[in-house]
Amino acid sequence: MILSDLSLAQMQDYVKGQGLPAFRGKQLFDAIYSAKSFDEVTNLPKNMPQEIVESYPKYKIYRKYVSKDDTIKYLFAFDDGNIVEGVLMSYKYGHTLCLSTQVGCRMGCKFCASTLHGLVRNLSAGEMLGQVLLVNRDLGGNGKERKITNLVLMGSGEPLDNYDNVTTFLKLVSAKEGLNISQRNISLSTCGIVENIYRLADDGFSVTLTISLHASNDLSRRKSMPIANKYSIKEIIDACKYYFEKTGRRIIFEYVLISGENDKDENAQELAYLLRGFPSHINVIPLNKVAERSIKGDNREKCYEFAKKLEKLGLSATVRRTMGEDIGGACGQLRNKVLGGEK
Repeated sequence: MILSDLSLAQMQDYVKGQGLPAFRGKQLFDAIYSAKSFDEVTNLPKNMPQEIVESYPKYKIYRKYVSKDDTIKYLFAFDDGNIVEGVLMSYKYGHTLCLSTQVGCRMGCKFCASTLHGLVRNLSAGEMLGQVLLVNRDLGGNGKERKITNLVLMGSGEPLDNYDNVTTFLKLVSAKEGLNISQRNISLSTCGIVENIYRLADDGFSVTLTISLHASNDLSRRKSMPIANKYSIKEIIDACKYYFEKTGRRIIFEYVLISGENDKDENAQELAYLLRGFPSHINVIPLNKVAERSIKGDNREKCYEFAKKLEKLGLSATVRRTMGEDIGGACGQLRNKVLGGEK
């Protein structure tokens, strides 16, 4: 356990259990949400209980890279030596942070770098929160002034494979006493763990659900996404419809174009059959280069052509803007270790 795993009320209860008054919990909470190291916290007594000192977060920004389009890729280091990546993208409306939910990933999607080394471990809620707090400070924010407007759980890892920690993180990051980021400004991307889509809806969450679909039929999906051997596209869409009924939130479907695999007229028609009449949107995504992968993607012009086909068939579709590709920060490029094995 690290202190950033705790809500304000839990933090106050924790310090009381250590023989300290509740206001010390509030001081710790404020320091953590300002992303201060323990040495920077000046309003605490020098003889703090050792358990509190050891539980204080020690995550940090290990390195950052700035793209030619001003996208920033952050490498976050944890005290066990693991590293995950996150990406900050700037838009007219503000800053969006793409963060990681696991060290690595066990889903095995053939076009993604995050799963190359399998799943190392889950991130705790506080480690996910730490990524947000560190970047917020790097942008000049603190616990009272938030610089990040939107979050995307689309870095390394499958969020619904780490359900308990991810949903605790959603509660922490949206809490009024914390950063107070509305769940309507948070997107959660999943390759489709069906039972946890239902669970997310039943547990009262209202984030934007984004489905990594990438195929229009089960046979094609099984070629690139092992999860398709467990859940059919119909099962996933049925779960999405349930989520929409419970939340009223439109579902986003991600669709990476793989040359000769899922980019034909018949694929567009199959998508139209699956999604027509359902409040959803399709993000057509150019396949970004991953050094260890041989799958070939279509160029951006082909992506626009495919999106137009979908629109003519009555679907809402756009081509996703590629950001941070030159620094390995684009969709599918995030990984759990520095390229070249640097540490």
